[in-house]
Amino acid sequence: MNRRDWMLASAGFAGLAGLPLAALAQGAPQEGRDFKRVETPVPVPEGKVEVVEFFGYWCPHCNAFEPTLDAWVKKLPAHVNFRRLPVAFTPGQEPLQKLYYAIESLGQVDALHRKVFAALHVDKKRLNTDADIAAWLPTVGADATKIGEAMKSFAVATKLRQSKQLSDAYRIEGVPTLGIQGRWMTSPGMAGSAERALAVADALIAQSKKG
Repeated sequence: MNRRDWMLASAGFAGLAGLPLAALAQGAPQEGRDFKRVETPVPVPEGKVEVVEFFGYWCPHCNAFEPTLDAWVKKLPAHVNFRRLPVAFTPGQEPLQKLYYAIESLGQVDALHRKVFAALHVDKKRLNTDADIAAWLPTVGADATKIGEAMKSFAVATKLRQSKQLSDAYRIEGVPTLGIQGRWMTSPGMAGSAERALAVADALIAQSKKG
């Protein structure tokens, strides 16, 4: 879901010999069509290739992307570090951003992540405020008090600041978007489908590993 139109570059991407077959099926990824380059590379930790999914629970495209993404993440090689980063473009989206970081801090992403998406996009629940979220959590067997405390914690507030800093560094304008190694971005909207976006990500991961 775009906040404003993507501004795409139109240069070829060299050096992608040995691409995964899934990427080759529709041709080698092309800069400006399948992915874009981050204007100012974002520093990443040394060691592994970092992949970040910028998403919002409120976004129907993120909800549609999640099952395909989740299956892909489970097959990532050991040299890839994947993490999710919730984005808020407006103050009204911040409670759900806090919710993700709260359940992450409590080790409950596997238990609750997909349930949040389902509540919003299948059950059409209103989770616009902290109070909405607190009322909904017990309906899925979650501890509203513990999660509510985490949402108000200093640790989550710090995560929110870091989230904004990284989103700004990547110049995120829409979600879902995948950031690869602080250098490139792709998305289902840019690449044409969820499957193609992940094939492009595979190719960029391979390129990152080569250095």
